[in-house]
Amino acid sequence: MNRHRTTRHEMRRNARRMRRYGVQPVAMIDDLELAPLAIASLARLAWRYRSELAPFSLATAVLLTGVILRRWCPEWWPALIACTATAATALAVWGRWVNLPRPIERGYAATATAFAGTWLTLAACLGPFTTPLPAALGIGTLVLALPWWAHRRRRARVRVERTLAAWPDIAKAVGLAGSRVQSAMVDLWGYRFRLGLGIGQTVEDAVNAVPRLESALGTTRGGIRVQPVASKKANRADIRVIETDPHADAITWPGPSVTSITQPVKLGLFEDGTPVRVPLLRRHGLFAGMSGAGKSGGVNVLLGELTACQDVILWAIDLKRGMELQPWASCIDRLATTPQEAEALLADAVVILDGRADDLTRRSERVWEPSPDRPALLIVIDEYAELASEAPRAIDHADSIARRGRAPAVNLIAATQRPSKDAMGKSAVRSQMDVRLCFRVREPRARDLILGQGMVKAGWHAHKLDAPGKFLISSPEHDIPRRARTYLLDDQGVQATAERHAQHRPPLDEVSAQALQEASERPAAPFEPAFRPSPRHARDNAARRAEEALTASLRQASSNGASIGDLMRETGMRRTWVYQRLQELSRADQVEQVSRGRWRALSEDDSS
Repeated sequence: MNRHRTTRHEMRRNARRMRRYGVQPVAMIDDLELAPLAIASLARLAWRYRSELAPFSLATAVLLTGVILRRWCPEWWPALIACTATAATALAVWGRWVNLPRPIERGYAATATAFAGTWLTLAACLGPFTTPLPAALGIGTLVLALPWWAHRRRRARVRVERTLAAWPDIAKAVGLAGSRVQSAMVDLWGYRFRLGLGIGQTVEDAVNAVPRLESALGTTRGGIRVQPVASKKANRADIRVIETDPHADAITWPGPSVTSITQPVKLGLFEDGTPVRVPLLRRHGLFAGMSGAGKSGGVNVLLGELTACQDVILWAIDLKRGMELQPWASCIDRLATTPQEAEALLADAVVILDGRADDLTRRSERVWEPSPDRPALLIVIDEYAELASEAPRAIDHADSIARRGRAPAVNLIAATQRPSKDAMGKSAVRSQMDVRLCFRVREPRARDLILGQGMVKAGWHAHKLDAPGKFLISSPEHDIPRRARTYLLDDQGVQATAERHAQHRPPLDEVSAQALQEASERPAAPFEPAFRPSPRHARDNAARRAEEALTASLRQASSNGASIGDLMRETGMRRTWVYQRLQELSRADQVEQVSRGRWRALSEDDSS
């Protein structure tokens, strides 16, 4: 045991004994080593709380400026009065251009400017330390500091700056080591910052790191948006942190924003409050999303905008027997509610397309320019998947319109809850749609069918949309994944809008009406698709017809059976193919051999 070791109890007893005899501890500072440390600590604190200390820093700067003016430029006081009045007026009127959007903020800035300018004018005339100027400066600083300290955006900006000051450590934790924050901005709903990515990092890396970023920045799930910058630089990314959902509540439709199809229609608002404007002239569109995602609401907003245009004819197909589009019937020139009516409507649209194309050729023009006398034709198809299953011949007409309808201004707007491959992937309609609105979907393959292959990996996460009416839009003007929400147009609004716009609908132009008249006078001819089947499809069709012919021959054979030669003549296939198919059918107990080279079909009773 070490006898020289001093226990904690002995140290306390010695300290009490020293205080009893009046001995006081003394701290020795050698070579002033503590002074630089204290100065550096105070400087760090002042920099960290620079926003809170800003009123006192500004008051000190005003005081020093007053001393300088009084000492060297006391005759400048008239210029100070003019500059103060000009600056205060400019801030009050045009303060929104210097990031002061609210009137109360502009009023505060104008008041602070007027106070500082007035005090400097008096300091130049009388002296900064003349009573009561020092007291007025102190009291005014405290009074004006209270709104500054309480301001929400200032406090949010300070919190964001302190959060992003630790970005190097955050970047290492989320797998983006080497990236740096270039700029940050606080808005009403949260904040956003521009991120300079490290060497070899891409925007896709930042998108994949979103769950880790949500944890590191302490946000809610789904509260971070990552998107490329508008300059298309591959080593830059804009990160937006949503603290208060701007689309938590429905947005009432303010009314039509266009009077012509040549103008971009406004379908909703992005999360930053900017409108979603999309040109629809000579473009096909797709509205897709699961049931209850707000797709029908988006179609209603679109119809509310288009019915206000006097240079567009609206046709519609609603295979729900008119449940969705019937309220707009007074503004729709032609509404089909059955598969037969839908097929006839699309066939007439192809006739109009051909008639307009012939007219453009005679006029030596390339495109059909819409006007009230020569309106564009827009066909809205609700539940396009039902059209594909119940009226397959109508799909051929839709394909023709999708491929050739751009120049004659005959366009499609398709809406569907089920964007399956059979409904959207085997025709030309989907590939020709320039404008795509994707509401909430559940399956990844549905997102790829709506937006295109690879869009999910690029940040188009439609499965994270959490409220009806929220959507992602993909178009030539909107190639960055930005969440938006469509307006709310309820049943009463639909009825009132339809009644108001029904009186100003344009008639069908003479060229289209004449084309329909001539088509009705011609004998009906079956529609032939404009495309030619590929050799592979032709072979598949021939094999299917041979299978059907073989089955029919076997079932119609007499009790004596059918010979191989008969089956070869009926199917048009070689002996090897016939033998192979008969062997497969025999193994499946669908035919039985009755003699050499002869077969007969089993009846349904025998096979059962």
